[in-house]
Amino acid sequence: MVDEKPFLDPALTIQDISKEMNVPVRELSVLINHQLGQHFYDFVNTYRIENAMEILKDPSKTKVTILEILYEVGFNSKSSFNTAFKKHTGNTPTEYRKSLQYKSL
Repeated sequence: MVDEKPFLDPALTIQDISKEMNVPVRELSVLINHQLGQHFYDFVNTYRIENAMEILKDPSKTKVTILEILYEVGFNSKSSFNTAFKKHTGNTPTEYRKSLQYKSL
């Protein structure tokens, strides 16, 4: 997930990951659910949100819109991105970006 970044593909499925890892889908699902305590899409979205946070922190990318970022990291809709981002960070992407700007002042 870290090296190849398959989470950037908005159409990513657990079947894709299982095929790539050569692990049966059921085994992978159980592993993610029980070992990590997450559903597959929450697991994938964690990587997407972490990636989005890196982009939002990058001072050279302050002109990149939230909409551009959400597509870049693999989300298909603004509402699902905002929901996942807030669940992960406690803030919306806009609030998060603003808090970073205030810290740098």
